[in-house]
Amino acid sequence: MNLDDLRQTLSGLVGPRAASDLVQSFAELRQDVRTGTLGRLGAGKFVEGFVQALQHIEGGSPAKGGAPRVDDFLRNLESRASPLDDGLRICAARVARSMYALRSKRNIAHTGDVDLNTADLRYLYAAAQWILAELVRHCVGISMEAAGRLVEEIQMPVTPLVEDHGNRRVVLARLPTQEELLVLLHSVYPDRRTMAYLIDSLDRRDESTVRKAVKRLWKAKLIEGTGREGFGLTQLGHREAEKVISRTG
Repeated sequence: MNLDDLRQTLSGLVGPRAASDLVQSFAELRQDVRTGTLGRLGAGKFVEGFVQALQHIEGGSPAKGGAPRVDDFLRNLESRASPLDDGLRICAARVARSMYALRSKRNIAHTGDVDLNTADLRYLYAAAQWILAELVRHCVGISMEAAGRLVEEIQMPVTPLVEDHGNRRVVLARLPTQEELLVLLHSVYPDRRTMAYLIDSLDRRDESTVRKAVKRLWKAKLIEGTGREGFGLTQLGHREAEKVISRTG
């Protein structure tokens, strides 16, 4: 989907800052659903961006000194006077609160705690889709036809790029070995995986091919670690993996 068009369309309604935050965190959620990546912060950032968007529509300004008091704002919105219609003030706000509850109460933001499971991740993404579509419905200066196309793009189903099979993961896209390894390690980032795990997950390739690709990635500083302790993406490797995922399917 064309994220720039979505960002530009939303900017007229919610302001450039909130539009950018919403679109960026939505893109992260979409990517996480594709790769089965659990435990990142995209959902919380999306809801914070939504609160900033509502503040802008109401004619106020975002909270100074950091993120808004998200749950307080959304909980109190229903009971106070607001120029927002019920679609945003009640329906969208309740959807956003449910997203924030999952983000906050199921420890998805804390490395080492119980991770968000796939069902939660898919719900968060579907909720973000619904909220964005509702915001687009309120945008002015855009034809009904153009708005309809944007909503269709927002609601497009996500084709999984990585499948989790318990003791191994399978990258479904046809990629060179090094890129397949980057996508695989991205799906478990920031955790590491042993050489044995990588070989099992890429068992359609010769073991020597996988070992050589790992060595090349390590030399390029895209991954760090050892075969026994496990390899994980470096920051450089994470950026490269995101590039691969963005251009894949």
